[in-house]
Amino acid sequence: MSLKLVPNPDRRNSKIDTPADLKNLSVEQLKQVADELRTDLIDAVSKTGGHLGASLGVIELTVALHATFDTPHDKLIWDVGHQAYPHKMLTGRRDRIHTIRQPDGLSGFTKRSESEFDPFGAGHSSTSISAGLGMAVARDLKKEKNHVIAVIGDGSISAGMAYEAMNNAGAHKNNMIVILNDNEMSIAQPVGAMSKYLGRLVSSKQYLGAREIAKHLTEHLPAPLREAAKRAEETARAALGGGTLFEELGFYYIGPVDGHNLDQLLPILKNLKDNPPNRPILLHVMTQKGKGYAPAENASDKMHGVVKFDVVSGTQKKQKTIAPAYTKVFAQSLIAEAKKDDRVVAITAAMPSGTGLDLFEQEFPERCFDVGIAEQHAVTFAAGMAAEGLKPFVAIYSTFLQRAYDQIIHDVCIQNLPVRFAIDRAGLVGADGATHAGAFDTAYLSCLPNMVLMAPSDEQELINMVATAAAYNDGPIAFRYPRGEGLGLPLSAEGSVIKIGKGRIIQKGTDIALLSYGTRLEECLKAALILEQKGYSVTIADARFAKPLDKDMISRLVKNHKTLVTIEEGSSGGFGANVLQFLANAGLLDGGIKIRTLTLPDTYQNHDTQDNQYCEAKLTAQNIATYIL
Repeated sequence: MSLKLVPNPDRRNSKIDTPADLKNLSVEQLKQVADELRTDLIDAVSKTGGHLGASLGVIELTVALHATFDTPHDKLIWDVGHQAYPHKMLTGRRDRIHTIRQPDGLSGFTKRSESEFDPFGAGHSSTSISAGLGMAVARDLKKEKNHVIAVIGDGSISAGMAYEAMNNAGAHKNNMIVILNDNEMSIAQPVGAMSKYLGRLVSSKQYLGAREIAKHLTEHLPAPLREAAKRAEETARAALGGGTLFEELGFYYIGPVDGHNLDQLLPILKNLKDNPPNRPILLHVMTQKGKGYAPAENASDKMHGVVKFDVVSGTQKKQKTIAPAYTKVFAQSLIAEAKKDDRVVAITAAMPSGTGLDLFEQEFPERCFDVGIAEQHAVTFAAGMAAEGLKPFVAIYSTFLQRAYDQIIHDVCIQNLPVRFAIDRAGLVGADGATHAGAFDTAYLSCLPNMVLMAPSDEQELINMVATAAAYNDGPIAFRYPRGEGLGLPLSAEGSVIKIGKGRIIQKGTDIALLSYGTRLEECLKAALILEQKGYSVTIADARFAKPLDKDMISRLVKNHKTLVTIEEGSSGGFGANVLQFLANAGLLDGGIKIRTLTLPDTYQNHDTQDNQYCEAKLTAQNIATYIL
């Protein structure tokens, strides 16, 4: 019987297409499925790019879960979705795995609209336990019978939301299974016969029942004996790997278990399915990120996120670029400011390389702080630093900064503390899709009193805005910049401080004024050429600031032109809305000027190339010119 899993022409008769196909296979056959799944996953991602390391690490776990539980009736929730590629391949999507993160292809994350096997979508981390508990409570209220399993990584479980969920789950005592996928440590060696026996034992009905009986008996013992018995049991469980913290939160802890050993995983999962206790369970599974692919195992990031690569060597086929990425320009500019001022510190939430702060850390290890997946803590942590006179730069993706909105308002803006927000991945982000698009930061920050908002039009302007933020001490200040490369401009060694709320005129005309906020300025220049060929005279202005607005410059644009168009790579309710509100309140809309605002569309755009996404959003030069004409 063929167990091959990818859509090669000679494998069209493969028997493994859904979890039901795994049910009657032996352990040895399931091991073969896992081996071939790993090979085919590497082959597919080598052609598309994507999240490789995390998915390689959960292949055996994925096979075991789908072989044991009855998905989609049983709800299997993957935290974040980076680790869900094998899950997709085993749930009817193997013939499309080569389209992952491609235009019109599979999402790189779990997605409810994509498959009934994806009960909950996730691009941000640490949501699986909360969602799972909600599903478990709903199941019990509806008097239904099914299992709920949430798989969460050791990085994701560092976030406060995960502990809030576990605390609530322990209080509810609803039956659900949380699998902690721990890939930060190598698997301990005692995984032989005794380890397998202990794993089966602690998950068995007999052990669960005996433990509950013992618990009730010890409640009637005198206090000293009761405490001694409790310590004895904790000591015994510590020998198997601990779990006291999870026990105190109300979970029944099992582990650690070798997540690559199907001989160990399968009987434990079967015990948990057949004999669930009347409380939530935490199964601690040890895995190796990048497992089974030497280049990934040996890479510092375990090939977490990759572009296309050579399977034999693991060498990634990164495109050569002439211009530096905005992220790198930010990092180098911040390093330059830190060399001049020892009060400059940098904070990231588990994204040192994604935000460029790995470069900053190399220069100033004692002044760079990675707080883990904890954006809320990152912002208040920075506020504490600012209160004591430091100059904190919080570098967080726009989409992740959304998670710390209350802290921005309550801990930073109300107290008017000079926290600097470096907002990476502003605008559309390509293959990561809607969950990672930085569409809303201008709208959700510009309404906050005391906040200053900037957006550079190119990489030199970004250098200037880093310098401006470092020099500004009158309150919070933020600057947003996109994913990808700059324009290839010659760059200064250090930035020049920009006057707060001061825009600039790029070229002067008489008919149409294009007022750009951010890096769509280059498209405005191209649009102006198209319009000028049609006989129109075009002014182009770079707003630089969404708050405070350059009211004098905008007033002149309105008074001296027939048409004003604002352009931004953000949602409605942002820069253009601020301009319209100012003009309305100033009475500058009363003279009959034609004003339009171009923003991202009022929809969540699917993953695609960035160029295609901006074309769909009608924010390219041709779109802008056609709209005006």
